[in-house]
Amino acid sequence: MEMEMEPIRLQPASSSSSSSSSSKRTSTDEEAGSGVFTEVKERWNHPRTNIPRVGACFYSFLVMGANDAAYGPLIPYLQKYYHLSYIIVSLLFLSPFIGYTAAAFLNNIFHLHIGRRGVAIVSSCSHLLAYVVISVHPPYPVLVIAFALAGFGNGVADAAWNAWIGNMDRANEMLGFLHGLYGAGAVLSPLIATTMITKAHLPWYTFYYVMIGLAALELVLTAAGFWPATAQEYRESIARSSDASGGGGLKEALFKMPGARVTWLCAVFLLGYVGIEVALGGWIVEFMIQVRHGGAFESGITATGFWLGLTIGRFILGFITPKIGEKRAIMIYLPITMGLEILFWLVPQFIVSAVAVGLQGFFIGPLFPAAIVAMSKLLPRHLHVGAIGFAAAFGGSGAAFLPFAVGAIAQAKGVQVLQPIILALLAAIFLVWCGLPKIQKKEE
Repeated sequence: MEMEMEPIRLQPASSSSSSSSSSKRTSTDEEAGSGVFTEVKERWNHPRTNIPRVGACFYSFLVMGANDAAYGPLIPYLQKYYHLSYIIVSLLFLSPFIGYTAAAFLNNIFHLHIGRRGVAIVSSCSHLLAYVVISVHPPYPVLVIAFALAGFGNGVADAAWNAWIGNMDRANEMLGFLHGLYGAGAVLSPLIATTMITKAHLPWYTFYYVMIGLAALELVLTAAGFWPATAQEYRESIARSSDASGGGGLKEALFKMPGARVTWLCAVFLLGYVGIEVALGGWIVEFMIQVRHGGAFESGITATGFWLGLTIGRFILGFITPKIGEKRAIMIYLPITMGLEILFWLVPQFIVSAVAVGLQGFFIGPLFPAAIVAMSKLLPRHLHVGAIGFAAAFGGSGAAFLPFAVGAIAQAKGVQVLQPIILALLAAIFLVWCGLPKIQKKEE
């Protein structure tokens, strides 16, 4: 049952009109001279410069999805190639935590000093350099550092593009498409990696030749799209939307109540959610091989089914979520997912497990976009980049240490511990989500 709590009422100050700001103002009663202004949000196709920028963001998320989903299919081959135990190979999940954590705190600084143009270049170059290093299959400690750099690239892009698109008109649908492209990359990545290794009999590291090409194109698209988006433009847009106290920094978002409550609850929620997503997608192949006794190719396809379900869920449920309301929708999706997790855990059949994990992906798919939209509704606009950026990057670090924790426990107890851990995490983030205040509908 939804908790009845007093909503947080944070009113952003009015801003002047400008074509380069992330929202525009228009008079609603000019004839009467009432001075009442209403916010008109940017759309994906207005101003026209948004079209290539949105396309570049979508492509960037496709690369991020391909990056995150590659871990699962590659784990058995990395173990064999480097002669690793579960706990040591799990360092590949833990290493991006450093990158994501750095991105969480640097996101607002990057926007203020190098703008979205610089953010696009930094994130894409981090991906490109990391994949070049991985592709030469260096010693394992160097490989771990390269995955940390890839995590930094993901964290920077994740924070920036979520905050920017989360401010647009019809943000639920737009973020559904954005994260749907992440899911599309996550669908293709295990499929390509598994096929290259099991069917073409290529070494595991050849998959990163493909990733080098994807990252190079990401650099071209994002840098070209956001080239006019300088630091000065961003600072001017913040000055227009900030209140008289000159707020808008990360410090205000994290430590000034009541906004800090929203920031931290959503950050912890996303931390748990992303951890569930990557732990399930990353360890499912090993689980299906060791516990369900599936073949290598069939087990790899199970990971593809999970990411495909997640992608379809983001596209379809992205249109249903705003009709139900973000808070209520997630309080419906999570219990359904927990029921499917119990089915996956207790019915020891390969086909049942494969179907259940695909349906889990479908229902958890819209959780991340809905959390970003909830933040945009509960916080004033001048806090969006700082707060949403922090929550997205901090939450992304869940992709690092929660899958690592699963690997560490699996080393001692076996990979079958995956299911009770995932169930407990689903229950935990449900309780965190219940702590959010009631979301009021904003007037358009």
